Amino acid sequence: MKLDNIKVPKGKIDLVLDTDTYNEIDDQYALIYLLRSPEKLNLKAIYAAPFFNERSTSPEDGMEKSYAEIIRLLNLSGNTDYIEKTFKGSKTYLPDETTPVNSDAAEHLVKLAANYSEENPLYVVAIGAITNVASALLMEPSIADKIVVVWLGGHGEHFHHTEEFNMRQDVAAARVVFSKAPVVQLPCMGVVSAFAFSPMELEHYLRGKGELAEYLLDITLQHMEEHPHPPVYSKAIWDVTAVAWLLNDNDRFMLWNHRPQLMPQYDHHYSVKTDKLMTYVYHINRDELASDLFEKVTR
Repeated sequence: MKLDNIKVPKGKIDLVLDTDTYNEIDDQYALIYLLRSPEKLNLKAIYAAPFFNERSTSPEDGMEKSYAEIIRLLNLSGNTDYIEKTFKGSKTYLPDETTPVNSDAAEHLVKLAANYSEENPLYVVAIGAITNVASALLMEPSIADKIVVVWLGGHGEHFHHTEEFNMRQDVAAARVVFSKAPVVQLPCMGVVSAFAFSPMELEHYLRGKGELAEYLLDITLQHMEEHPHPPVYSKAIWDVTAVAWLLNDNDRFMLWNHRPQLMPQYDHHYSVKTDKLMTYVYHINRDELASDLFEKVTR
């Protein structure tokens, strides 16, 4: 693994986005932020990831709803040329650490990644359960040297556990990816949780700023109303930060370091793999990133 590959990339890069878009409301912001950053990000494909919670009846249903939400956003944002580059992902989670789950998304990633190299990698931005990416690595292990995985998942290493939604859905997949591929991790609680907004802030920056901004605002406010919260409340827009890592020139959006590879365990803690390095994001420059996000969303 080239150490430069897990640093902030220089120049324009190719990437794919793996997203459980209907799970919450932050994936929607992340996809639009990516589409509005063509000066550096060349999006090659979008993959729908599985999820299972109160918004779905099964991982497959979550994936199907995420696929539909991706198409809705592409139509709403005027990016319909990406519809043919959007692929359905896994219907289930990995049964173990050696058996892939076949899907259009995993097959496409295998074929696409074959065109890249360690010197010119494909960036895989993953903001959901990482089943699709793990399956591709199990289907064709050689692509591990041709991709860099930027994953929003797990909690901060200083947190008392790592039972975070993206990670706990498919711990086997996280272990496959962390053991095989170059990884940039953006932990949720304790790090990315700082990228949060109050309803008044969202109203100020998004209300009246066009159909797309209104859609993002409305689904966010609805989500906030549906979940119990104290009188003073803010909502983390987690997944934007994974895209922002690739735009993090001169550390303007976040701070990071290299450290021995953390390995997710099935008891929802980490062990350390000392013979492999990863990039670990440990601080978000909330205001700088928020300024860039809202400017692009309302552009």
